[in-house]
Amino acid sequence: MELLIEPLQYGFMQRSLLIAVIVGMICSVIGSYLLVRRLALLGDAISHSLLPGLAIAFILGVNIYLGAFVAGVISAVLIGWIHTRSPIKEDAAMGIVFSAFFSLGIILITIVQKTNKIDLNHFLFGNILGVTLTEVRDTAIIAVLVLAAVALFYKELLFFCFDPLGAQAAGLPVSWFNAGLMILVALTVVASMKAVGVILVLALLITPAAAAYLLVPRLHQVMLLGAGIGVVSSISGMYFSYYTNVPSGPAIVMVVSGLFFLALLLSPNYGLLMRTRPNAKSQP
Repeated sequence: MELLIEPLQYGFMQRSLLIAVIVGMICSVIGSYLLVRRLALLGDAISHSLLPGLAIAFILGVNIYLGAFVAGVISAVLIGWIHTRSPIKEDAAMGIVFSAFFSLGIILITIVQKTNKIDLNHFLFGNILGVTLTEVRDTAIIAVLVLAAVALFYKELLFFCFDPLGAQAAGLPVSWFNAGLMILVALTVVASMKAVGVILVLALLITPAAAAYLLVPRLHQVMLLGAGIGVVSSISGMYFSYYTNVPSGPAIVMVVSGLFFLALLLSPNYGLLMRTRPNAKSQP
């Protein structure tokens, strides 16, 4: 019990654990949709596209999270525009946009750091131990908005993700649902970048949902179990980081990756080790 209680004596650990739980939950829920639609690269594209928004917002003196969100939405719209207005496939459009935005962001951050002694690099790898109460509040507000939207439009998003053509034939505004999903992804990435950084956020978006996908059959079950895996991974990664003095973001990612490989080996239906076990009914 002392090992569990000791880190909670410090205010920074309390704030870090709280934001880790929030991020682990919403990333898993939104990541379930990306997994179903086979758009895992979209989360990576949007996360890398936040950097120029951060730098421009800092230059203009506005909220950097607002700048990151605007940049994420612009990148998502640009990906869709390239895909629909040209023969370029969606995965190629994502690669083009996120590499261009990421490069622009690095250039702008370098320019900012020449005249201002400020470290914007922690947005690349996260700095969860440095979160403030204001950032915890902002992350909680984003989480409430994201989860409320998912709860309100769960059936429609389910139909849209599994059968876009059927949803369109049924009269659902498919383009609006696609845009809404993009916005939810951008909000989730913005909420997560302080915890694990834009480079590692894809792991929290996809890996917990992928682990749950190997264990349960239905989307709502994937969301619930994935959220549980994300929360447990975030808390475990924080404690591991505290006691071993390693970066918190990578520690969280390593824990959730370990749980995924454990599910890959032991899943009742898809587990690699379970497939090699002889069937008891086939034994003489």
